[in-house]
Amino acid sequence: MAKTILITGSTDGIGLAAATLLAGAGHHVILHGRSAAKLDAAKAALAEAVPDAAVTGHLADLSHMGAVVALAEALVGEGTPIDAVINNAGILKAPESRTAAGLDIRFAVNTIAPYLLTRRLLPTLSPGARVVNVASAAQAPVDLRALGGAGSLGDMEAYSQSKLAIIMWGRAMAEAAPEGPAIIALNPGSLLGSKMVKEGFGIAGGDIGKGARIMVETALDPRFADASGKYFDNDAGRFGNPHPDALDPAKCAAVVSAIEAVLKAQGIDL
Repeated sequence: MAKTILITGSTDGIGLAAATLLAGAGHHVILHGRSAAKLDAAKAALAEAVPDAAVTGHLADLSHMGAVVALAEALVGEGTPIDAVINNAGILKAPESRTAAGLDIRFAVNTIAPYLLTRRLLPTLSPGARVVNVASAAQAPVDLRALGGAGSLGDMEAYSQSKLAIIMWGRAMAEAAPEGPAIIALNPGSLLGSKMVKEGFGIAGGDIGKGARIMVETALDPRFADASGKYFDNDAGRFGNPHPDALDPAKCAAVVSAIEAVLKAQGIDL
């Protein structure tokens, strides 16, 4: 049965590779990007690879929370139930490390935007829907002040903290809503050949197909149906434990509170 899957950050790399697999299997794919040119190119690439692909696209700069709200409103307004949300968009390095609202761009895009988007999309998620939070093997204790915009972190510090934070809010949300959707954290594989890895580490990286395949499996395969709140480590090829902080309910709740404080300061209701 065909499903509808939203993949953020899907104009290149693992996101686009996963979209191609999904479209090839007959699913409706909702692409997302922050560049109109790249979004058009991704749609054209999918149409060439899968001539009868059911593909739509949405533009949004996830470093701006107002744009995240607008994206969610547009998707809800379309009235099509979404069966899986893959929060794949992520940033390691950027020309400007601060957003217009004063946030570290890694926390904004990698942590806060997917939280806001997921919360706003809850009314349009189908029964049995899944949310896949794309994390990383790079995980570091979250500086809540930095998440809120205070201080300054290096690129890898901010990235590692933001990726642990997305695992933490996912666990908190999963525990608060056992009826669903299933919220699953995924490390798709370390140093795969994405644009982020090439720019951030100066290496070609491994086969992005490895990450794309597990992304699709996490979103749709029956073995992940009861995995809400869990973390799948594709480097090890199994479920495992993330950083110990993600196993501490109080610390996870503190991350959620910090995210919601940021959104409240920007006048955004959940």
